[in-house]
Amino acid sequence: MTDQAVGTGGVQLSGHAATKGRFLGRTRELKELRADIERAGLDTIAGRKAPRARVLLIAGRPGSGRTALAEELARQVADRYPHGVLRARLAEPDGTPVPVERAARELLAGLGLPTPAGADEDDLAAALREALAERRAVLLLDDAAGADQVDALLPDTPECLLVAVSAGPLTGISDVRPCTLGGLDTKSALELLTRYTGSVRVTVDPYAAEGLVEVCQGQPAALILAGGWLAVRPKAAVADLVKQLHAEADDAADTPLGRVFRLVHASLPATAARILRLLSLAPAGLVDPHTASALAGCSIDAARTTLDDFVALGLLRAVDSPLPEYEVPACLHPLLRAAAETHERSGDLQLARARMLERTVRLLQSCRAITETDNPQAREKLQGMPRALRFPTPRAAADWLRLRRPALLASARLAVADGELDTLARRLMSQLVRAMVAHFGTQAAAPDLYGVHQLVLDVAERRDLPREKAAALLNLADVDARTGRTAAALARYRAALDAGREANDPYATGRAMESVGGAHLELGDYERAADWYGRALAQRLARDERADAARLYGRIATAHTYAGRYGEAQRHWRAAASWHRKNGDVAAYARALSELGRVQEYAGRPEESLRTCQEAVEWARRAEDARLQAALHLRLADTLEHLGDPAAARLHRGTAERILGEEAVPEDPRPEHDANAYEIRSASAED
Repeated sequence: MTDQAVGTGGVQLSGHAATKGRFLGRTRELKELRADIERAGLDTIAGRKAPRARVLLIAGRPGSGRTALAEELARQVADRYPHGVLRARLAEPDGTPVPVERAARELLAGLGLPTPAGADEDDLAAALREALAERRAVLLLDDAAGADQVDALLPDTPECLLVAVSAGPLTGISDVRPCTLGGLDTKSALELLTRYTGSVRVTVDPYAAEGLVEVCQGQPAALILAGGWLAVRPKAAVADLVKQLHAEADDAADTPLGRVFRLVHASLPATAARILRLLSLAPAGLVDPHTASALAGCSIDAARTTLDDFVALGLLRAVDSPLPEYEVPACLHPLLRAAAETHERSGDLQLARARMLERTVRLLQSCRAITETDNPQAREKLQGMPRALRFPTPRAAADWLRLRRPALLASARLAVADGELDTLARRLMSQLVRAMVAHFGTQAAAPDLYGVHQLVLDVAERRDLPREKAAALLNLADVDARTGRTAAALARYRAALDAGREANDPYATGRAMESVGGAHLELGDYERAADWYGRALAQRLARDERADAARLYGRIATAHTYAGRYGEAQRHWRAAASWHRKNGDVAAYARALSELGRVQEYAGRPEESLRTCQEAVEWARRAEDARLQAALHLRLADTLEHLGDPAAARLHRGTAERILGEEAVPEDPRPEHDANAYEIRSASAED
């Protein structure tokens, strides 16, 4: 398929004239909105300090220019709000409300603040209100589906301003100042048309131009499409377009935007019209040439040419991004979807969606593979991909992943919601997780990965896949545990254990049992922690997994130490040390001896602790673990002082200082829940 076959066959406009020009009209509305910011609220009139931010509502049907008005208002008052304008969309292109949790994350990210993975709606909304308590900012909430969304995000400070865009009232929020939009005034509407058609056709037939404004009811979106239609037909008169639109008005419930859209759609070449219809499947309404190419089954160059033509026609908006990226206007989405349902078979739509997801999977594979420079298999697989799917450098891949992140996450959500493409959905989510971890790291990507793991769990439960269910539950529980939601983590670890047993998956089962023990340890239930660690140990021993068995002996010892059962703790640390030595792990053996010496000291046996620590120092030296050597010398110093030998204690302190001074000691890379890293939380006299 050639580029020419896909193009609209019209004249390409220079740039995006309709959006890059100055704001048109709405002078009265802007004046009233700015006056509403200053006007005293109900609390002020009643003699009370306003407890919350002023809420301005810009209401109107999609395509009325309500978002453009909100943006212009924010621009005009921005100098009064030094912390900037924070934006969030509260509805998907198809009208589905966006969860408050996701919107709050967007707003917190706009402030440059962390968004804890797995935090719920209430916690994130509270974090947002706390962050805004000491700031002066404008919140622009577009496409609000209801008052509940807005109320949850409303700052508790009168120093902020909230501008909401919605189709209707926000019933339930007090003291909302509404501004309901109609059409543009005739002068502004004609100027908008002129930006597309030039001034000649408007001035030579002003009555026809005014008639077009009337047919479009002054709605900016309809006027933009009409202007784009005229722009690519330089010989067509404005009166011709007015006649055709009158002929289209066969339904009293039809809107001006709907009539102009049908006319524009019907005038496109068949291939371009099909691409346009299929854009209704674009995740989050965000399109790039790869997406359009996969949906339509055409070349990437041809897709980009067509997308640029759609921008000239007012059917798409170019996104301000280093990548070629476009946005489907929300007001056009229902029209595109209706056209797709009318002109395309359901099977063809599903096939197009599958092609788009498959292309996304391959791009994610390429995005991850380029980071594996030392893996010959990954390099070979990368070279086997088409050139158009390969990234020139790891930096280019990371930039693509970052910029396309909203669309990629939306792709995962849509794939799971579809219900009929679960195999593709699982592959997509697997590659998305791996790419994000490769480029951003697990910790930085955790908030996004948490949502992806929840989607994996949804598919696993729907398809009865216990192995994948166990993996998803373990991943979610790990994040819960790291962020202090230990009770929730424990419940998920137990569910993962059940799923692992159902799948007969020894890895998931052992991992879940060990994690259940860790959760009990965190909750202070040391007896149950030791019991669950013991169950995990029995499985590891049965499978002759010696390194894991050695680690679990240490975890059991840690639980007993916390409970003050020092005899049991010493027995298990000796077992851990013995297994580490058999395994040839010198560093782990030294650490186990170190912990044994610590417990002996807690148990009131300083002489034994001294001998054990001295042996541990020698093994730490063999392991070249400078950090552990220094820590052991400091512990020896403390023990010697306790035994009444301050001179020897000073020698050991000096040795520790010398080691720390001479060695570039790295930060301890062990996980925070490593058995050897635990600090003592209780110390009873019970042995």
